[in-house]
This record gives sequence, structure tokens and C-alpha cells, in this order.
Amino acid sequence: MLEMTMTIPQQLIDNAKTRFDLTEATHQKSLYALTEVLLALPDLTLDELNEVAMAETTPLEFKLAAKLVESRRFLLANEKPIKVGVIFAMWGEQNRLHPKSETNSNGEDSLRVKLDQLAWATADSAVEWTLYAVDDGCPHGSGRIAQTIADEHPLGDKVRVLFLEQAVPTDSGPLDRLASANDSRKGGAIIYGAWQALQDGVDAIMYTDADNSVHLGQLGLLLQPHLEEGYRVVLGNRQDPRSVLIKQAARWGIGIKALRHMQRMVGEAIFARGIKDTQAAFKLYQRDVLAKILAKPSVYDFSFDTDWLLAVIASEEPFTAVPFAFIDSAAESASIVQGPMTTWETLLKGLVTAVRAHNIPHNTDMARVLDEEIHSHKDLELLINHLPAELENAGQSDFGNPDVMSPAAMQAWIQQRKREAADEQ
Repeated sequence: MLEMTMTIPQQLIDNAKTRFDLTEATHQKSLYALTEVLLALPDLTLDELNEVAMAETTPLEFKLAAKLVESRRFLLANEKPIKVGVIFAMWGEQNRLHPKSETNSNGEDSLRVKLDQLAWATADSAVEWTLYAVDDGCPHGSGRIAQTIADEHPLGDKVRVLFLEQAVPTDSGPLDRLASANDSRKGGAIIYGAWQALQDGVDAIMYTDADNSVHLGQLGLLLQPHLEEGYRVVLGNRQDPRSVLIKQAARWGIGIKALRHMQRMVGEAIFARGIKDTQAAFKLYQRDVLAKILAKPSVYDFSFDTDWLLAVIASEEPFTAVPFAFIDSAAESASIVQGPMTTWETLLKGLVTAVRAHNIPHNTDMARVLDEEIHSHKDLELLINHLPAELENAGQSDFGNPDVMSPAAMQAWIQQRKREAADEQ
């Protein structure tokens, strides 16, 4: 039990929930109630709040509330007007868009929840916002479902539902190299939403996921360094010790170490700059920076995050990273539905494409190995449940270091795994 603090009643800590279910509306309401009580404590400092929130024994709900308090306090104090576009892509989101029910156990009511979160965070503030929900060619009609929900919601005029298939093919703009919506894997939809937001005159965009893993009440955490310190690129970092990160059971086999080692060798320019969470769905880009990125995107798939980051690095644009709260929503994740190694193939191959497109220094030998050895997700499936001896004791600081395992050694191991797999058949 935590010691009684001067300004936080111990009862608030003791009564906070120890778990948070993204599918339960009552959990959302309970979190708001706790947050409002904390906001009303007149002498509560953020230092004190964060000290309590970071304690290992502090319940999860209190940790989440602390992030919302910090965000909301900034948004209320900020007097600089800003118009923000909030973007998410939809593919296979038909279940999470609907509420939880007996026939829809993974329902998160995600569009309504996002609208409520943004409305709560920005009430009586200088922030204007529009939510862009982009259908990425969803075969289950996610866009139509989202439009129906928006039409029936009191805040429906704050939503723009876009359909990527209506925007491509085209001979101009950032989508001019995308033949159809079927060729997009999230990136095309985010790019389309971002481009539309720029046409609508937003000052900045932030993007997130279609699920409720990121509470959008945290918007102020991204806006504070942007508006107060002048950063035009602000990245969420789930690996920061001040973050709240709840992950589901491990999705990967032991071979994930090998994949990360390859990723960090190719993407050394990213990881050497302290960017530890390339795929965090909580990032903000100022409109001028974004316009340059959208002038020539390199990829339209899941690897768009690293493409954008490399564009920032290539232009020597300063950036910063902030901690935030993230609760994994794995059940309906595209990486699970489409296959995790399909996603990892896209991430690795897209990273190679992007470093070359932006002329970023990288381990060219490792990039060549990926060209020569990884031709589909099936090649990665041969690796994910195995681990080369060089990486058995490797930690995070070892990944990407060719002295730990060189590209030549990695290629030899991949070829060995292919031979072993062929012999097993």
C-alpha cells in the first residue's frame, strides 16, 4: 500500500481498478470519474501525481487517469488556437466499431469512444479537431459502418469518413503510385486521411489506431511540446519508463530477436537517434513537415511509420518523444488476422525501400541479405520459432550491432534454416 499523500486521498488510489477492459463502457466512465476528481484537487502537482502513478503497486486505472490529468491540464491552460486532424485507418474493424454484445465479444464501440474522448479532452479549450476515419478497402464495410455511426452521433459533424477506393487510382497527389485500395496496407489510408486534413486547413495531424488502445484524451501530451517548445514532430514512446504499457501475451516466437536485429541494422539511423518505438500509433506532425512527407511517400503499407521518420531525419527536422498510456487490443489486430509474419515482412522490406528512397546511411549488407533471402512471409515463418546462437543472450542494446551478429552470419543462418525446413518436409 502506498503511503498517504498530502493531496491525493488514499481512498482514490485504493479504489482504482487494477484492470481496464477496452470493451467495457463502464470502465471508460469510471476512468473519467477518477480523472475529474483528480483534476478538482486544488493543490495536486504533476510531480506528486506522477510519483504516485509510477509506483509499481499503483492500480492501472490510476496510472491511466494520471496521463489524462496531465493532458487535460495543459489543454485547459493553453491559449494558442490550433486545429488538429486526428486520423485512423480501418480494415477489418467491423467488430470493434460496434459495441460489445453476446455476439460481438471484441466490440469496443471505438468510433463513439474516440468522439467522446476528443470532446472531453478539448472542452473549453483552444483546440479544434476533426476525426478522419479512412476505410482502407475493407471487405467488411468498415467505412459504411462508421458513416452510419457518425450520422447518428451528436458529434457526427466532427467526423469525416473517407474511402481510399474512391481516391485511387489517380495521376496526382501523394497517392499517385497506388494502383488500388487493395495495394494499401494501412499506409495508403493514413496518407489519404493526412492529405485530406491538409486540404481542410489543419495546423497539425496526429494519427492513432482504429481500436481503443490509445485514449485520445491524451492529445495534450502531444500538443504540449509542439505548442510550448516548438517541436513540429512529436512521437509517442511506449518504451519510456514513464509510459503505461499493457501488452497481451507475447505474439512472437523466440526468433523475434533475429527480426529485430535485422530491423535495427537497416534502420540504424532511426534507432541511433533514440527512437525506440517506431510503430507507436500516437504521433503528431505539423502541417509544413507533413506536406513535405506527402510530396513523395515511399511506401503505402504498415512500414509508413518508418518512412515518415526517415523523411524527418533526412530533412534534419528536430523531434521529441513523450510517454503515454497504451493498452494492447490484440484480438482483432490486423497483424493477427493477416498473419504476424506478413506484417513483419512488410515492415522489413518497407524499411529497406525507405532508407534507399531517402538516401539514409544504413547497413547495406543487411539490406542486401533481406533482398536475397526474404521473398515472402513464408521465409520469416521459417525463422520466428528459432534463434541463432549469436543472439541467444542478446538484449535490446545488442540488436542492430553487427559485431554481435554480422549480416553475413545472419544470411548463413537463414540459409541453414531453409535447408533444415526443406529436409523436414
